[in-house]
Amino acid sequence: MTNCPTLIVLVGLPARGKTYISKKLTRYLNWIGVPTKEFNVGQYRRECLKIYKSFEFFRPDNEEGLKIRRQCAMAALNDVRQYLSVEGGQVAVFDATNTTRERRGTIVKFAEQNGFKVFFVESVCEDPDVIAQNIVQVKLGSPDYIHTNTEEAIEDFMKRIKCYESSYQPLDEVLDRDLSYIKIMDVGRRYLVNRVLDHIQSRIVYYLMNIHITPRSIYLCRHGESDLNIKGRIGGDSGLSARGKEFASRLRKFIQDQNIKDLKVWTSQMKRTIQTAECLGVPYEQWKSLNEIDAGVCEEMMYEEIQEHYPLEFALRDQDKYRYRYPKGESYEDLVQRLEPVIMELERQENVLVICHQAVMRCLLAYFLDKTADELPYLKCSLHSVLKLTPMAYGCKVESVCLGVEAVNTHRNRPEVGIAGTKQWPSQNSGIVWMYSLFLSENVSHVELSNGSGLINNSP
Repeated sequence: MTNCPTLIVLVGLPARGKTYISKKLTRYLNWIGVPTKEFNVGQYRRECLKIYKSFEFFRPDNEEGLKIRRQCAMAALNDVRQYLSVEGGQVAVFDATNTTRERRGTIVKFAEQNGFKVFFVESVCEDPDVIAQNIVQVKLGSPDYIHTNTEEAIEDFMKRIKCYESSYQPLDEVLDRDLSYIKIMDVGRRYLVNRVLDHIQSRIVYYLMNIHITPRSIYLCRHGESDLNIKGRIGGDSGLSARGKEFASRLRKFIQDQNIKDLKVWTSQMKRTIQTAECLGVPYEQWKSLNEIDAGVCEEMMYEEIQEHYPLEFALRDQDKYRYRYPKGESYEDLVQRLEPVIMELERQENVLVICHQAVMRCLLAYFLDKTADELPYLKCSLHSVLKLTPMAYGCKVESVCLGVEAVNTHRNRPEVGIAGTKQWPSQNSGIVWMYSLFLSENVSHVELSNGSGLINNSP
């Protein structure tokens, strides 16, 4: 996605949501498959100082404080260089105030010397209510104020902001016309975008123009139990079982009891989600993007049948479940790309109930909970339970509600790993797994399976 590494640089006074933006952007880019890491200079300062005393440290005439802050910024930039040049990262998010043109110039020079692109993200806010809310919700929980009472902490932080205001030089349309940046004003009421140079910068701009801070909740659940669920078969497009219909009825009561303002309901285009939504008695919207992962030639098969008829595919899937693609079907990686428009719209909306499927729910949940690609395919998303997600300042609160209707267990645990990193299969398939293990470990260029079911090519 990136032809050279990108350094995203946050700009703005304290309590303007820079860390909120930094964390959300890092989570989003990692979710869509762009290796991204956040570097918060405040954390470097806390590690250096250990004990925070007062706003005096940030005074512009505090030479010792200025020296330490510069050292911390350079330490963070050195780690940025290591991440982007050595560790294989594609995007680094540099979270600091960066309020002077001199500091931003230093960062641009650093990026040019290392072959990084730079994209600035400035958050400007003059609304005193928003600033006060941010201080109370986020800053008072900072390690800086862990032993300080609320009134003293607020007073000290307001004085800290004053220390930056005198030297703050916002990004300027004329003076900074050669820089690539987005300026976010008053929490998304207005935007100014300048010199977007590539695909990754355009994705960043699009994402940042869709997020908001309005309090809301997102409800995720799977459809009610289906007829194919009972038979232990994956995929397909069957209707609800009797217990599935009972869940749909209880889901209606649950939603009514929540008394949610302006709730939107989304389903896939598959029968089992539509039948679940119809029981709610409210309008709903169908999304093709929310359809279950396509299992290709394995649709409507039992796992035991897949293991018997496609033993190599069965082994390959358990080796890397996230990237494995069913023959003529999809992978979890494909599914994440398909669901990106859903995530964008969820970020734009307020209260939404998404009735979906196991693999789809795992992908959505991984985004909100910042789960890795390795963790995503094994997230537990049971039938007949509802997850209530409430986005918080730097994360997401999760509440799980079981609606008390029995259902089959469709969750498969991560396979046990044996010698050479392979799943220990029953003896009849041990030859397949042994050859696959050899293929992984010995860089074999060509393997022909003894049962004639296919060839593996592994070009160096």
